[in-house]
Amino acid sequence: MGNIASVANMIKKVGGSCEISDNPDTVRKAKCLIIPGVGSFDHGISELHRRGLFTAIQDAAQNDISILGICLGMQLLGNNSEEGKLKGLSLIDADFVKFNFEGKSQLRIPHVGWNNVTTLLDNPLIPFDNDEKRFYFTHSYHAICNKQSECLLTTNYGYSFTSAFSSGRIFGVQFHPEKSHRFGMELIRRFIAL
Repeated sequence: MGNIASVANMIKKVGGSCEISDNPDTVRKAKCLIIPGVGSFDHGISELHRRGLFTAIQDAAQNDISILGICLGMQLLGNNSEEGKLKGLSLIDADFVKFNFEGKSQLRIPHVGWNNVTTLLDNPLIPFDNDEKRFYFTHSYHAICNKQSECLLTTNYGYSFTSAFSSGRIFGVQFHPEKSHRFGMELIRRFIAL
C-alpha cells in the first residue's frame, strides 16, 4: 500500500540495505522498521491485522526498535483518524483530522506538492537550523499531537499542522522522503544511522 520500491531504492542510494517483508517474525527482529503507506486508514489497519503485523509492530516498538512511518504509515502509528473507525497502533499519542478550511481558503484537498517544514525540536532526523527544508506531500489528513513535546515539524497549508512527530525511537513524517530528493535522502540517511 505504498511506494515500497521507491523507499527501498532511497535506502540503497544512501548506503543502507533493507528487506521488504510482511512476516511478523521478521518485523519483530528487525534492526529498524519503515512503514510506508498510501491509501485509507481503515484499509491500512485492516491489512496490518490480516497479516499479523499489528501486534508485531507494537512488539518491535516495545523492544526499542526504531520505527519510521511515512504518510499513511505515520497515520497508522497514531490513535485514530477521522477517515476511519478502526483503532491505530497508538505508538504516538496523536489523532488525525481532515484539513478543514471552513470556506476561508481556496486551497485544494488533498495537499499535494512541495512545501517547507519548520523544525520545532532538535531531533535525529531533521537538524535544528535555519536552512530551508522542503519535502513532497500528498495527503488530506494531518496529525493533532496530544503531547506538544512529540511534535517535531510543522508545515503551513492554510494553517500550521504537524508534519512530523516522535516519541522515543518512533517517528512519523506526513511527507514522502522517497520523493523529496536531497532533503529526503538526508532524512533516510539519518534514520538508518540510528
